[in-house]
Amino acid sequence: MNANRIGAAVRAWLVLLTGTAVYAFGLEYFIIPNQLMEGGVTGIGILLYYATGLPTAITTLLINLPLFWVGWRKLGWGSMIYTIGGTVSLSGFLWFWQTAVDHDWIVPFTSRQDFILVVLYAGVTLGVGLGLVFYSGGTTGGVDIIARILNRGKGFSLGQIILAMDAVILVTSLIFIPKEKVLYTLVSVFIASKMIDFVQEGAYAAKAFTIVCHSPEQLAQTITREMDRGVTLMKAVGGYSGEQRMVVYCVVSRFEIRKLKSLVRQHDRQAFIVISDVHDVLGEGFREE
Repeated sequence: MNANRIGAAVRAWLVLLTGTAVYAFGLEYFIIPNQLMEGGVTGIGILLYYATGLPTAITTLLINLPLFWVGWRKLGWGSMIYTIGGTVSLSGFLWFWQTAVDHDWIVPFTSRQDFILVVLYAGVTLGVGLGLVFYSGGTTGGVDIIARILNRGKGFSLGQIILAMDAVILVTSLIFIPKEKVLYTLVSVFIASKMIDFVQEGAYAAKAFTIVCHSPEQLAQTITREMDRGVTLMKAVGGYSGEQRMVVYCVVSRFEIRKLKSLVRQHDRQAFIVISDVHDVLGEGFREE
């Protein structure tokens, strides 16, 4: 294994550990003290805590142990190593934050007057934590393992499987917590999902321009000269006319949208422009990995 691969593995593990630490903090600081819920095996662990008082650090790990074996048999060791690492580190951080709460090193955030504030911060914290975990290539185990196995064997999409399992867990939670808390949980889950996308796709958003115009080669030169941006010319055929022509493709930052629009309009008032969202742009002129 060369130095680059070792460095990449070390960075992935650091991101994974940071993500599980943040996620566990969100559970112990916002979710559990306010009797909210979470999906997946973590949600089952929280339910068992509400029902029996058993620590979530222990129950989540015990539930995942047989799933590790099934996942290893069905998915292979290579695809499970980061999942096992994420699950074990999550249990470790759950134990750490629970210990911190029990010894009054930190005081959990609770509120009766403004509960929506709890939900907002819970969703953001959980989403950032899980986003970092997924970004590293890991997971927190549980439902993810089951979903990947069913996806391979039965053809169901991962989203459908995870959603169905989370729905069962949330419905079951009505036995132990008020329905208002379950509804608040849905808001938290929605916010967390948006934060997961934000972390995985990157905070840096750009725009991709696809331009059909006359003299595309000349426009490409103008963009390169005036904006110092790379441009790609792609061969295309009109579906109606059958005419062959070149299409201009260019990615710019959101601060350069107005300038590129202006350049295109100056070049060809009749140009056809499609502007698309682009996330996590890597390469020269944008972010370097």
